[in-house]
Amino acid sequence: MALSSQSLLSALNNTTTDSVPKVHHFHSLPSSSHFPIRSPIYHTSHALSISEKWRAKVSFFPAFLKKGKDSKTIKEELLEAIAPLDRGADATPEDQQRVDQIARKLEAVNPRKEPLKSNLLDGKWELIYTTSQSILQTKRPKLLRSVTNYQAINVDTLRAQNMESWPFFNQVTADLTPLNARKVAVKFDTFKIAGLIPVKAPETARGELEITYLDEELRVSRGDKGNLFILKMVDPSYRVPV
Repeated sequence: MALSSQSLLSALNNTTTDSVPKVHHFHSLPSSSHFPIRSPIYHTSHALSISEKWRAKVSFFPAFLKKGKDSKTIKEELLEAIAPLDRGADATPEDQQRVDQIARKLEAVNPRKEPLKSNLLDGKWELIYTTSQSILQTKRPKLLRSVTNYQAINVDTLRAQNMESWPFFNQVTADLTPLNARKVAVKFDTFKIAGLIPVKAPETARGELEITYLDEELRVSRGDKGNLFILKMVDPSYRVPV
């Protein structure tokens, strides 16, 4: 789902077995004394049960910690990659490919497979990277480009809003229709020129948006035109106008 203002319509069309441990039997061993060394009295199955329980406990925690560390590391790598790219406006094709590859690694460890059922989606998000040229307004002089773009979503009302900051402050609101647990159809209803003048959106102002990664801080989405959107949470309490 695009976050744009270039005639607002073009921008909005971019909206998107471990092996079981061996148990050894202990037998009487030779000794320098005349007293035999007694074999342990633990039964094989008992030892196996203890071993399995020990392995389960030990293996669970490293796997859990590793997953969390991987996600954090990938996020840091992603943020580092997009930091010098002016939200994507200065990205070369090679930059775009690298960011997309890192984003796909993050999507592979997405902790929420059904983001539309999570309240972490609610609130106002700031766009920090996209491949959508209409949103980035790269054909305009820098002074005439939106400095910051936001997108807000409220799952309970199935409403969304795209907002631009200086210099134009354009906005658009939309209805969302879930297509599955992570993807919505987007139908824009009202544009606000300069945030003040309402204009009804045409029937063709539609798109789709898929939430491919979601946590408390970061959201990755992909639009129906193939564009990538990376956003950070700025206000989880924000409500979209109904």
